[in-house]
Amino acid sequence: MTELAIRVQGLSKLYRIGERQRYKSLREIIMRTLAAPFRAGERHPPETIWALDDVSFEVMRGEVLGVIGRNGAGKSTLLKILSRITEPTRGRVEVYGRVGSLLEVGTGFHPELTGRENIYLNGAILGMKRAEIERKFDEIVAFAEVERFLDTPVKHFSTGMYLRLAFAVAAHLEPEILLVDEVLAVGDASFQKKCLGKMEQVGQEGRTVVFVSHSMSAVTRLCGRGLLLDAGRVMLDGLADQVAATYMRSDLGTTAARRWDDASKAPGDESVRLRAVRIRTREGTVTDVVDIDDPVAVEMEYDVLRPGEVLVPNLHFFNEEGTCVFVLHDSDPVWRRRGRPVGRYISKAWIPGNLLAEGTLVVGAAVSKHNPLVIHFFERDAVAFQVVDNSATVSARGDYAGFMPGLVRPLVPWETDFAPIGDPRGVAPEERGR
Repeated sequence: MTELAIRVQGLSKLYRIGERQRYKSLREIIMRTLAAPFRAGERHPPETIWALDDVSFEVMRGEVLGVIGRNGAGKSTLLKILSRITEPTRGRVEVYGRVGSLLEVGTGFHPELTGRENIYLNGAILGMKRAEIERKFDEIVAFAEVERFLDTPVKHFSTGMYLRLAFAVAAHLEPEILLVDEVLAVGDASFQKKCLGKMEQVGQEGRTVVFVSHSMSAVTRLCGRGLLLDAGRVMLDGLADQVAATYMRSDLGTTAARRWDDASKAPGDESVRLRAVRIRTREGTVTDVVDIDDPVAVEMEYDVLRPGEVLVPNLHFFNEEGTCVFVLHDSDPVWRRRGRPVGRYISKAWIPGNLLAEGTLVVGAAVSKHNPLVIHFFERDAVAFQVVDNSATVSARGDYAGFMPGLVRPLVPWETDFAPIGDPRGVAPEERGR
């Protein structure tokens, strides 16, 4: 029987906007009480907001739960309550197991203590014995890459060093439940990849992980289950890829379509103006999330205002690091080297499935003219979409679950010939291609 790790029932958290949450001294309480009659006419009830509103769910031991939603949805508040940093206004939380948290850079670190001392301090807070911490010590230091600064007070660490050590401690000291809040938001690309790999390992070891992220690719790769929050409420609870797809297709996520209704403000010039850019599935649905094995279309709508112009629509694809992955130029033979009459045009480029790598792609839309080169407009960040490598599909990933580098990920045919060792006849014909 599967054991319960976390139970949340009717959880709500009320914040008063503008009110500082701090303890008051006895003197402040007395002075405030004496002055109360004189402030009777000055009272303005503070504005309140429910960061969480009647949230309920359960997480089983060994489950990896991804929590997604736009900024202000209540994700970080939820993790702070689970970590016992913040008390709920209403509701109940039951946590069964030792909890390790990485909610902010260096959460739980003492700035005056060295990196070495903080490793032992965090282990003690988790209830670990010194021998257990020492067994993991070298692995933590190697992961964090802070050997030279290990005996320096962490208040002198850079943000990157602080983060690396904080994550290494949280992930390596073997908490039964790991709570992580957007660890990928800080740090360089190589460290982000290392974090993802470690979190994947933690999940495979059967420990419980609750992971908050804005990266749909990370959520669908690491998590079997997703929880979508909006305005403090649970909007959807289900399979991670389905929850991510719902989020990206709704107005809660980023949009895969942009329109310029006012032609005078649309990108362009007296020859051509951009009116819309959209991401579409093969069924014609506008979407922000695409499965890696499905084709996807980028559609550009524009007005030609001057007749006879030989125009070349083109699309530029950038990954999350800003690297240009590739550029597509309109190769439609109907309009190649042909002047276009005045009118409304929709040009669509189809990208085949199993070509793009998983992750976010930002699309820049442009129309230019060659010989001489004239760029009529270039909208650098027109739209964006997520490519998700779902384990249920057939892709270049195969059965491998770890990080796969590369700007593209084509699925290509493989062939393998086989012959037993020492067989002078070589590969048997019936074994070819297996």
